[in-house]
Amino acid sequence: MCVAVDLSGILTAESVQYDFSTIQFATNYFSIENKIGVGGFDITVKRLSRRSSQGVKEFKNEVVLVAKLQHRNLVRLLDLCLEREEKILIYEFVSNKSLDYFLFKQTTLDWSVRDKIIKGIVRGLIYLHEDSRPRIIHRDLKASNILLDKDMNPKISDFGMANIIVGT
Repeated sequence: MCVAVDLSGILTAESVQYDFSTIQFATNYFSIENKIGVGGFDITVKRLSRRSSQGVKEFKNEVVLVAKLQHRNLVRLLDLCLEREEKILIYEFVSNKSLDYFLFKQTTLDWSVRDKIIKGIVRGLIYLHEDSRPRIIHRDLKASNILLDKDMNPKISDFGMANIIVGT
């Protein structure tokens, strides 16, 4: 059973605390075949490695920030699981992998798709820097942290290193 985490009303009413065994079952025990772009899930499960450089502070930071943020160009946090030493985040499913896959492993993206991706990233950054409360600096924006949905709309992800801008 996952421990209850007090997020002070950050997660929505429809949010459900999933237990570790449910997540294991849903991902076929974190099978390599079920990684983004291969499996058929409607969620994305981010399981932090026990050897991850992302510690408890960064994990909590990501949970608190992403749960508060709502924008079409930001990945949406659905839930989380904290059980034993496990730290698992459950995000909306984004079906087209990350931008780095298309930049470094695919052949090419046509210019209209590139333009759409660039404009979506900019919209997400403007929201973070100017329109969100609190205002946020991502600090780890890179192609692998830009996820692409089925229509190639970008969604900024991985807020573990983000900073809140105070006094603006």
